[in-house]
Formats: sequence, structure tokens, C-alpha cells
Amino acid sequence: MYESGGPVASACLDTTRDTPDAEKMIELRWRALREDLARQGADDATLDAMESVAGGVRGIGGPQGEAVFAADGEVLAVHTMASPPVRDRASWLPVPDPFDLVLDRGRLLPYVVAAVDREGADVFAYDVAVPDPATARFFNGGTLHVHKVRGGGMASSHYQRHSENVWEKNAEQVAQDVARAVRDVGAAVVFVGGDQRAIGLLRAHLDALEPPVVELPGGRADHDAAGALRASVDAALEDVTARSREDVIDDFHDRISQGTAVDNAPGTLRALTDGQVETLLLGAERDGEPWLYGSPDEPRALATVASALPAAADGALHAPATPLMLRSAVLGDAGFSELTDGAGTAATLRFAL
Repeated sequence: MYESGGPVASACLDTTRDTPDAEKMIELRWRALREDLARQGADDATLDAMESVAGGVRGIGGPQGEAVFAADGEVLAVHTMASPPVRDRASWLPVPDPFDLVLDRGRLLPYVVAAVDREGADVFAYDVAVPDPATARFFNGGTLHVHKVRGGGMASSHYQRHSENVWEKNAEQVAQDVARAVRDVGAAVVFVGGDQRAIGLLRAHLDALEPPVVELPGGRADHDAAGALRASVDAALEDVTARSREDVIDDFHDRISQGTAVDNAPGTLRALTDGQVETLLLGAERDGEPWLYGSPDEPRALATVASALPAAADGALHAPATPLMLRSAVLGDAGFSELTDGAGTAATLRFAL
């Protein structure tokens, strides 16, 4: 999106389909955004391109939103959001304004779900904000003697040892599938549910995985077990995501005293311009935000007045602070996290001031 040389139209809207008149409401929301963009100066070709893709994903229940970006009569990107924006928003600026999308992505984590039993597993890898799995792997190992023999007799110990060997071999294969799924999406957590004995064998093979492994109720035995696991995953994912965001904020506060973080806008602007920012931290509240100047040729450079830019002020970009700071962070290889108190500008740094 940042490769476009001209003004960029950005639109973010609620595309939730949970009422009989949802389609009409989405149409009205988009029409209002289109009219807003036209008033800001967006050309008809760009607006027509956006209209050809706007409207969200049909056939998916529950809350959702959509972010659309276009320039020069062409769509640059369309993204489905897991949650609708707080309010519909549209802008026609020298740079894209993906803040609502960035907030949505920052409130989610990529993850893996493994439903296991002693025969194998169903392993799903989920990327952020995508309802369907990015990859799915189904493994069923040897089915002979996968259950231990209850009775005694001369053959009992042989069959039990064979069962253990089958379970162990299956666990090794499932662990490999889980590791591949983690790599598929860069998973931050692995959720496992199912047969307790199978989970115990599997966990022994997952110690080397970087993301934590969380055991949950549910499994793959039948539809009810699969549904229970899905419900458990949804609840656990909210907790894990909240803790992840809290960890970022705790790390930020620890680093303030070490000189490797700044907690104000002027310091953050200097750090972005100098390429010092490791993670940009912004609050979701944008009412009354100031406008800044950015350089078209040196994307990290930011200033409150055009003459303070390191390059010539001619052709300086003028836009609200948030999209210019995001542009500087992205093109400076910095990360992003939300300040959970709702407002503020801060950053963690790659090295001390």
C-alpha cells in the first residue's frame, strides 16, 4: 500500500450480517463512506474500484468488519476484520490509513488447534482474522490394537506393548504435523484437546516448540467433542491474547527505567525518524489528533513543521499523526502494539537513548 505514489482512499466499515436487513445496512454504510471520500476529493475511478469489492464476506455469521484501500483507480488491498470498527471511517490522504485494521490484527494471534486421540489427530493452523484454517492436516495411524486389551492371558502383555508402540508412533507423527502447522502461520500458541493419554504422549514431543501448549476440554471423538473444543479455543484465545498485550505493556514500563523506551509523542517522533523504534505503541482514541509532516523520499522522517524534515520541505506529506507514524514504523521495520488505556503515544527502542 505504501508503494502508491498518489493519494490513497482508505475505508473501514462494519460488515456484520446478523440481522435480516444487514445487506441493506452495509450498502448504506458504504454509500455514506463513498460520499465522504468524494467530498474529500477522491476520484470516481478510485471510488468505483472500491465499490466493486466493498461489502465484506458473505456466509459468515457474527461480527466482522472490512478495510479497503485504493488509489489511481485500482484496489490496493481488501482485508476482513474479525471485529467491526468502533465507527465507520474514510480518508483521502497522501498515505493509507490502516489504523483500524492494525488495531484489529493486534488484538488477535495466529494459533494452532490439535484434536487428538490414540489413532491420530486433526491439526488446524489459523492465521489472524481468518475464520477458516490456513492449513489442515488429518492423520490416522495404524488402527490395529490401538486399544489396550483388558483381559489377561499370554497375549495380553504383547498386545498392550503393541498398543503403546502404536500410540507413541502416532504421537511422533502428530507432533511433526503440529510443528509444521506452527510454521505455516507463525503460531503464538497451540491448543490441544482430546484423549488424555494421547495428549500426554504428544506433549512429550512438543517440548521443543517455541509457542506454549495449552490443554483444553473437547476433542475429535464426535461432533459434540469437536464443538466443545472449538468453544474452549475461542474462550482461551481471548485470555491468551489479553495476556500477550499485557506482557507488551509490562515490558514497556520496565524499559522506561532502562532508557530503552519513550512515553511521549515528541520522543517517539524523534525515535521513529532516527530508526530507533522497535515497537510503536498507540492508543485507540484518535479524536483531536494532531497533523504531522512526512517526507515522500525518507519515509521514517516525521516533523511537526515541514521545514524540520531532513529533506527539502517541497512535496512534504501532510496527514494526521497516526497514519504517518504507522508508515514510518512499517517502513522502518518496527512492530506495533496497542496502548490499552485508550490514548497516548509511546515506543520501545532498539537501543538506549
